[in-house]
Amino acid sequence: MEQTVIIKGRPLKIRISRRAEAQLRRRSAPLFLEMELYFSCLLRKRVNLHERVDGIEAHIINDSLSIWFRPVVTKTCAMRECTPGKPPVTDMPVVRPERYFPHWLTLDYKAGDWRADFGYADIAV
Repeated sequence: MEQTVIIKGRPLKIRISRRAEAQLRRRSAPLFLEMELYFSCLLRKRVNLHERVDGIEAHIINDSLSIWFRPVVTKTCAMRECTPGKPPVTDMPVVRPERYFPHWLTLDYKAGDWRADFGYADIAV
C-alpha cells in the first residue's frame, strides 16, 4: 500500500509492505510510529515503535496505524550515551518544524520484527 498524507501542511509518502499490512490487520490495537530526529553532537534518525501512547498528537493513517514526527535534543554530547534508550531526550524547540519534516516513511514486517525508516530524498524502496 502506498499513500500520501498531509501533516502540518507537508506531504508524507507512506509505503506499507504487504507483510506489514497483513500484520497490522491481525492487531487488536493500533501501532504507533514515532519518527525521531535526534540532534546532539551527531544527527540520527530512527523510527520508534510504540504499542500505546498518551498525550501525543499522532496523525491517524488508518485504524491500525498512527504516526508523528518528533525532533529531540540532549543537554550534553557524549558518544557513549548514543546507544538505544540513552540518553534521556527532550523535545527540541524548532522555529520552523516543517523544514525538518520527513518526505517519506516505510513500514515492513519481516522475520517477526517491524522494520521502519523515514527520509528526505525521493523514496527509493
